[in-house]
Amino acid sequence: MDFNKELINWYSIHKRELPWRGTQNPYFIWLSEIILQQTQVKQGLPYYESFVKTFPTVFDLANASEESILKLWQGLGYYSRARNLHTTSKYIANELNGVFPNNYNDLLKLKGVGDYTASAIASIAFNEVTAVVDGNVYRVLSRYFGIKTPINSTAGIKQFKTLATSLIDMIEPATYNQAIMEFGARQCKPKNPDCSICPIKNSCISLQKNLINTLPVKLKKTKVTNKYFNFLICIDKNKHVLFEKRTGKGIWQNLYQFPLVESKKSLKVNEFHLLNLEMTVLKSIDFDYSLYNEVDKVHKLSHQHLYTKFWIIEVEQLLEQGISINNLAKYPVPVLIGDFINEFKFMGL
Repeated sequence: MDFNKELINWYSIHKRELPWRGTQNPYFIWLSEIILQQTQVKQGLPYYESFVKTFPTVFDLANASEESILKLWQGLGYYSRARNLHTTSKYIANELNGVFPNNYNDLLKLKGVGDYTASAIASIAFNEVTAVVDGNVYRVLSRYFGIKTPINSTAGIKQFKTLATSLIDMIEPATYNQAIMEFGARQCKPKNPDCSICPIKNSCISLQKNLINTLPVKLKKTKVTNKYFNFLICIDKNKHVLFEKRTGKGIWQNLYQFPLVESKKSLKVNEFHLLNLEMTVLKSIDFDYSLYNEVDKVHKLSHQHLYTKFWIIEVEQLLEQGISINNLAKYPVPVLIGDFINEFKFMGL
């Protein structure tokens, strides 16, 4: 059986009509690939459409403020992707006169572009014969060939890249790459794939050996740690609140939040005194407080779970650094903060 021809044929019948598939413009392809990193198409599509509408060219993206880009990205997660997107757009616009690198090796030099993204752009935009390997490709290849090497091990990454390269269609690399990814997303799905209608079922080793539910193999993730966050919603009589920008390195870098104090455990309303407020604006002013949520709001990230309390702090004196509650929606914030703002609505204040 001709593996790549079978997938290309399947793709011609079953592919989804997506906006970035109707172009070879490297800017649009790059934009879509960055958005779709660790993001499903259903979730990423509206973000792609918003970015293309707001920033139709790489020059528009390069000239935008980071804050406006982060605001448009809000809710998509992994915000380093948005910051890298901005950095790379400025490099391409200012250093390369808006012209994208047209090959895998040069694309790989761009900030935020790894092996998969460089391969995708090079093949789809420039028809370079270079194989993509993403989560969908790992799944298809591991199942079809019965490979038990962990996909996130050094040996596995090398083995699957070599295999993918040997299988790519030399004449239609762009179509083949999109075909195998689409096949993994729609046919060879992570859970409960319908193998009865699979066009390559007769030669699939995992189907023959009943390994569909055990492949691909992945090494266990790093242990998840728990953190206990306490956000202080400091409000004065003019309905101004304290809102600050996270400047340190981290997942929420350059996003906005209410003043944050971490604690060693989840606190109850009568344990407010356990918060160390020496470094906050509250240390020298009078205030009243209440606990908004007695049950922690749990925000799960890939490497840590955030157990979060929101404390409503009403202060007597005016907050010099405060902003109007009516302006909160203008700032880019983590989902955790955005959800609180939408839920609390600052009603009755």
